[in-house]
Amino acid sequence: MKDPLKPGIFKIVSRQAAARNVRAYVIGGYVRDHFLKRPCTDIDIVVEGNGMELASDVASVLKVNATLFKNFGTAMLRYRGLEIEFVGARKESYSTDSRKPVVENGTVEDDQKRRDFTINAMAFSLQQEDYGSLTDPFNGLNDLHDKVIRTPLDPDKTFSDDPLRMIRAIRFAAQLEFTIDNTAFNSIQRNADRIQIVSQERITTELQKIMASRKPSAGFYLLEKSGLLAIILPQVALLQGVETMEGKGHKENFSHTMEVLDNVASMTDNIWLRWAALLHDIGKPSTRHFDKETGWTFHGHDFVGSKMIPGIFRQLRLPLGEEMKYVRKLVQLHLRPIALVNNVSDSGARRLLFEAGEDIDDLMLLCRADITSKNPMTVRHHLGNFEQVSKKLIQVEEKDAIRNFQPPISGEIIMKTYNLPPCREVGLIKDHIKEAILDGKIGNNYEEALDLMKQRAAELGISEAGA
Repeated sequence: MKDPLKPGIFKIVSRQAAARNVRAYVIGGYVRDHFLKRPCTDIDIVVEGNGMELASDVASVLKVNATLFKNFGTAMLRYRGLEIEFVGARKESYSTDSRKPVVENGTVEDDQKRRDFTINAMAFSLQQEDYGSLTDPFNGLNDLHDKVIRTPLDPDKTFSDDPLRMIRAIRFAAQLEFTIDNTAFNSIQRNADRIQIVSQERITTELQKIMASRKPSAGFYLLEKSGLLAIILPQVALLQGVETMEGKGHKENFSHTMEVLDNVASMTDNIWLRWAALLHDIGKPSTRHFDKETGWTFHGHDFVGSKMIPGIFRQLRLPLGEEMKYVRKLVQLHLRPIALVNNVSDSGARRLLFEAGEDIDDLMLLCRADITSKNPMTVRHHLGNFEQVSKKLIQVEEKDAIRNFQPPISGEIIMKTYNLPPCREVGLIKDHIKEAILDGKIGNNYEEALDLMKQRAAELGISEAGA
């Protein structure tokens, strides 16, 4: 295996630590990722002594600035694409109602005990006498080999002390495609309510990392099974389960959503398209209805779901700008392309292109992902029908240029032609032209739109300026 401490930065830290007569170790993610053969640019250095002073010495040698966080006793510097954090070795104790620990100076062994998981508690020595040797008191290397997430100490203490570690365990399981040790997972289930003392921002950071993993459903299934999902994202947890009436049950919407999410994740890294996949059926629990004739229906769940998106984004402290609007649009439109399968008309295609705009390709990707069934022939049949919709959209776009469509007659032209201020009549004329183009009654061009403007204005009793 390659030298784990090959980057020259480690030799510099080692020399400066020796000059200060303190002991220093590389610990945590860098060590873990070395054995997993994963790239890692975040390096944690734990120091048996003052981490800020060692960081300042190293920064001086490298001729870079060190950022000191005196309240936390840590320091950080950046060098050649690496982000290196220095912290004094600590031992911690917690009160029952806070994530903020009481911190005391400690040894590297104390620091390893306070780590979240065995795979993150390994350390490489930076001492000159045993430079590069591995310190692994909790057999983290074995757990890496066995692909197991385990806590160094009693998991009840680990998770109660710092409840965010429960979601971190699930996040690492999803990212690394590991399993969580049964003792640890049972502890997560017992301590799930403790997550409520953790800030939403930190919870959402972990959710985003789960969402970015190769197979996000692995994380969400664990969140649901642990009881955490019902606390941190109850709208998604409510998708779980099947209700039966008169012997008829509806589709299990949670597992369906997980399949759609993984389908999307297999095709794109777009994190917001993945969020749209997770939330696309969020309106189903409140629109579920049983009819003796037709069975289970979820009429309007697309509209109801889209209305829920801003509240969910506020709850999770996700961005409320373009990202939220994008997810809301895709949730609102996710049934539209499939509805066109039985009637692939030019006007229907125009309206979909108009409403989706630049996001039409992402919408179509989501809709393909939404075609799920245990029967592969059924999936192939529906995907074949869906391709007809895709072809129609391409044909209409080439002919009518509807994507990012702006009516050829603007409000300014209407106001100037008829000497009108901004008013209801201007909107009526604009909408009349837009609807006529989308319905295919006139072409998407200035001449036909101008004629229709004059016709509609006359119907409204409006005369041209100077007439």
